[in-house]
Amino acid sequence: MKPIVRNYADRIRDFLISPIMAGRDQDKRLIQTLAQNNLTFQYRQMLKLGLQMPRIDEVGFSVYSESNEDGILHYIFALVGTVNKELADIGAASIKHSNTANLIINQGWTGLLIDQNSDEVENAKRFYSRCAATRLFSPRLVCSRVTAENVNHILTDNELTGEIDLLCIDIDGIDYWIWKAIDCISPRVVVVEYQCIWGPKESVTVPYKPDFKAGYSGRFGIYNGASLLAFVKLGKEKRYRLVGCQRYGYNAFFVRNDIGQEVLPETPPAECFKHPFTQWARKTFLDQIKDKEWVEV
Repeated sequence: MKPIVRNYADRIRDFLISPIMAGRDQDKRLIQTLAQNNLTFQYRQMLKLGLQMPRIDEVGFSVYSESNEDGILHYIFALVGTVNKELADIGAASIKHSNTANLIINQGWTGLLIDQNSDEVENAKRFYSRCAATRLFSPRLVCSRVTAENVNHILTDNELTGEIDLLCIDIDGIDYWIWKAIDCISPRVVVVEYQCIWGPKESVTVPYKPDFKAGYSGRFGIYNGASLLAFVKLGKEKRYRLVGCQRYGYNAFFVRNDIGQEVLPETPPAECFKHPFTQWARKTFLDQIKDKEWVEV
């Protein structure tokens, strides 16, 4: 019987599939960090040699993220580099579904995590204080409801100003208005959750209300957020371009226009609606919310 031979990339990805917890898992974290560093080296060598680079939909993996966001962010920063490894995560939620925990734990990033759920904030504080990689310098965690009026104050009060590497926004509500209001930082990469049920051609958002309350159907947030095209237009105003989305088509990745145009070109919004999930979500939920109050932008 012939031995099964797997390529180097397959072996690396095997190390990236299970979350890190405690105790002897410190060894797993070391392996994951080394594996991700090797992937960075691979991507940069391919770029240097002028080889065809993989597409965004080919590089995803999850360590802590809900879907494959960890791998996409890893790929983007492997290509465009970092300036300070600082991030702001608004709506940080739990460690289990975090888009930033992998960067903080396995890549040595720092930053500010904001969530209005006090239980989640306390759980995250405990986790980072006990994690070997972060117990000496944990990320800053703030429990607060974020509005257009206070978001810049929260950021500056926590020493985030000027250029940072990453901004994530996922609050299942007035996300569009939060990104629009932010002007105290200039993130190089932005990740936002969008409402895939609107498809690629509608440019709408929920109206701005500081006390906005989302409407839910099952485990999916329905009446909240904004369509992808709304975010694309806002990104253009702020000089960002859409470069892709995660596997299921509801988290979008934007890169500032002065960075990496040649390696991360702009992606048409329609490219982010190819997964069957987006079609199912549109058919299942659009009729439930299309007559609610939406604002064209």
